[in-house]
Amino acid sequence: MSDASGPTLTNAPFEALPGWADDDLGAALGAFRRSCDRILAASPSRALDAKTGDAINYGTVGDWQPICREALSAATAADPRHFFEQGFQAFAVNAENGPNGLMTGYYEPEIEASLTREGPYQTPLLAKPADLQRLDLGEFDPGLKGETIRGRLEGGRFVPYPDRAAINRGALDPGGLAVAWVKDPVDAFFTHIQGSARLSLPDGSVARVGFAEKNGRPYTAIGKVLIERGALSRETVSMASIRDWLAANPDEMQSILEANQSYVFFTRRNVSDPGLGPVGAGGVALSPGRSLAVDRRTHALGAPIWFEAVLPGDTDPTQKLMVAQDTGSAIRGAVRGDYFWGSGAGAGDKAGEMKADGRFWVLLPTALAAKQTALAGKQR
Repeated sequence: MSDASGPTLTNAPFEALPGWADDDLGAALGAFRRSCDRILAASPSRALDAKTGDAINYGTVGDWQPICREALSAATAADPRHFFEQGFQAFAVNAENGPNGLMTGYYEPEIEASLTREGPYQTPLLAKPADLQRLDLGEFDPGLKGETIRGRLEGGRFVPYPDRAAINRGALDPGGLAVAWVKDPVDAFFTHIQGSARLSLPDGSVARVGFAEKNGRPYTAIGKVLIERGALSRETVSMASIRDWLAANPDEMQSILEANQSYVFFTRRNVSDPGLGPVGAGGVALSPGRSLAVDRRTHALGAPIWFEAVLPGDTDPTQKLMVAQDTGSAIRGAVRGDYFWGSGAGAGDKAGEMKADGRFWVLLPTALAAKQTALAGKQR
């Protein structure tokens, strides 16, 4: 089943999902339950994810609330496999160019920072400025559903927001916007890339910052820039090699970082559960190894996705149930995922190395799956 330009879905029995019988579905249930808390609190008539198009029928919140009530029951906790197999139908996702897509990784950095500007802490992480506005283009043209632009009003005109270079040079006053001051500017940059960080403060305490907004400028991977300049090869580029190159070439560091015009703004958050990650775009704390960032134009946040890819350091593919709970500027495509590794340097090493082909199977509640199947029949 498919639309004219979107992915094709193929009904797949659970026994046909590679590795299904071996996964710890209780861990996946824990992540799904966190999304269910949000789903049960929302209006039943609302789309499960307002930013998702019609390529896959993810339905309304009301289509998911019955299965979420069941997810939170004690009986489900005792037998998560029965819950998923009886409550959902799986569909293999095939993009226009086939079933495989790019799978990368991300993490929550732990960086040295201060809540006040002092000593070596001189690079700010900024809060969302009051004049930054986001326009939903779908409100002007239904064909642009899920597409947004960001900017600000100047002289009665809506204009692009300042880019990274302009902000670094004073287009915004950090005095009233800084939520924290970072010791290492490269750490600050990678916090922008990851969208969150745990802050190790001078007094030994820990704080957290999370994504609040972005300036809307194009995202450019600086690894690609370094490859194009001949500084790194495709075979050697990784987060670690990029950091090593920047450390060895301090005079070129700023120009390389500013090749990425995208700039992220942050908000302070509590570290309520050290075992969980930051709050993702789905409004819930991310679960290491179970939360997946997806393209919201195709996939709805909150939906379970069976995932297959070879993770860094492995030779055999990892096959596990994850939950779509986040998104990102570089996550584009029906079979495109970003695997959340957790927090700290170890997670960062894995995330920085991850670049693999992978596959998706989406899980839809059985009643909703029947609607999807019926819709596909009408389209034939």
